[in-house]
Amino acid sequence: MTDNDKYIVRAGTTAHGPYETDLDPKRAGWEWSSLRVLGLADGEDVTIEGDDTEYLVLPLSGGCTVKIGEQPFEVKGRESVFTDITDYVYVPRRTAVTITASGAARIALPGAKATVDLEPRYCPREEVGTGLRGAGPSSRQVNNYALGNDLKTSHLLACEVLTPGGNWSSYPPHKHDEHNEVERKLEEIYYYEIAKGNNEQEGFAIQRIYPSPGHDIDVCTEVRARDIVVMPYGYHGPSIAAPGYDLYYLNVMAGPAEDSVWLMTDDPHHTWVRDTWDDQEVDPRLPMTPMNPSQTN
Repeated sequence: MTDNDKYIVRAGTTAHGPYETDLDPKRAGWEWSSLRVLGLADGEDVTIEGDDTEYLVLPLSGGCTVKIGEQPFEVKGRESVFTDITDYVYVPRRTAVTITASGAARIALPGAKATVDLEPRYCPREEVGTGLRGAGPSSRQVNNYALGNDLKTSHLLACEVLTPGGNWSSYPPHKHDEHNEVERKLEEIYYYEIAKGNNEQEGFAIQRIYPSPGHDIDVCTEVRARDIVVMPYGYHGPSIAAPGYDLYYLNVMAGPAEDSVWLMTDDPHHTWVRDTWDDQEVDPRLPMTPMNPSQTN
């Protein structure tokens, strides 16, 4: 018996109106993290009233104009998550926004409950922190939008990970479900996109979550494009990209700590794997999208 049904939100099950996905904290069963994804036709607009949620306007494909009060922010966006990184806008809590699509657009709104008031901010693509992580079959690319870069948020952390087909990502398995000197308690959302194979067939990946001390959870599931897995606690990883199908996932994290940092601990049974990376080459299929030399880690 697994917990798959409890922690997996299948594509389309939260859709309504212009939202392909609308996962609020109540639906996720926690307090802090949220994710919405808009699907808009060219010129279509949506007005979002302000509440206690801070979020990013982060194009997955296409671009948009983000209007806050009388200030418009032009977001160029990108063709897809597999072709480029993107510019984006930070929206603080209690701020009304109108988003207008430039061409057909799919726009993620990764969010968190905020506890302080900040200013809206346009973030050019040059500020995205990009890097390659791991080596050999554990190689992947990480793009940081609200994690370890110049953007200040109240509680929101957000990044995206690109994993070539056949590789293991989020590995070694790790956790962030308690607050101490080396770890922060963070609720995490994984939102998946999967590139089609050479025959245009839909691909898939595998996601695993298993118990950490004091936290009973058991998830091992196939995921497909636009599925979500919510991770309130436990060791999570690997995220396995099926051979032939490149994997993307957007990570949304938030928790009660006020320092907005990502601290995690590996499963001690598997952390030794990191020591093997020094003797392996990074997968030559990486990077999968252009990177920022000044931000590479």
